[in-house]
Amino acid sequence: MTVEEMKRQKRMLGYTYDKIAELSGVPLGTVQKIFSGVTESPRYDTLQALEKAFKSQEGDRIEEAAAKYRARQQGNYIIEDYYALPEDRRAELIDGIIYDMSSPTSVHQLIGAEIWEQLKSYIRNSKGKCVPMLAPLDVQLDCDDRTMVQPDVLVVCDRERIHMNCVYGAPDFIVEIMSKTTRKKDSILKLNKYMNAGVREYWMVDPESRKVVVYDFAHEEYPVIYGGEDKVPVGIFEGECKVDFGEIYEYMNFLYE
Repeated sequence: MTVEEMKRQKRMLGYTYDKIAELSGVPLGTVQKIFSGVTESPRYDTLQALEKAFKSQEGDRIEEAAAKYRARQQGNYIIEDYYALPEDRRAELIDGIIYDMSSPTSVHQLIGAEIWEQLKSYIRNSKGKCVPMLAPLDVQLDCDDRTMVQPDVLVVCDRERIHMNCVYGAPDFIVEIMSKTTRKKDSILKLNKYMNAGVREYWMVDPESRKVVVYDFAHEEYPVIYGGEDKVPVGIFEGECKVDFGEIYEYMNFLYE
């Protein structure tokens, strides 16, 4: 049985990673990495053990479990459900809940691209190993099957977390560019998710007020708020890198003329 076949069986049976680990004897972390694609070439004996977890179950349980899977509701969705969404549907999965996302505006895209460009320039000039990236990019934040987010801008310094189809684990640095529809999610739900997942620094950029709220989880207890003309220091680079928001908004002035 191939990994893809096991994935299909997993969906039909409604198995969690914990259940597969219990039935197969394969460690939970190994199961998660194989089914999420992080481990691309699993050992043969590991695949055999996983296969037994599916073949040991009676056939009449499959349809029953499949019906349960099809009836899954908010709060119980998993990554397989996320990947099964139509390609043109933008969404995130957070703690088993699917949140639809609207298309980004021109302002949103320009700010994200400019932040990414300044980060990339600093990292390359300093010959750093961190990698700056832009949405849309899946981030399996908690290394489980209940959360998959797409931060607007992120920096990952542990390159082993970067895989072909996603980032596996918490990035070091995240920027979310807020809008009216995402403000609550970005400032409450994602703030707590990122902090608890081990993100070192989180910025919330508000284009409407031209404010930047910076959470330096590694050093500061309280957030620091910057204005639209400020050069905002990046904490994960000890402040040596500064993102010039005055330059960013000046570049974008044509949108407001």
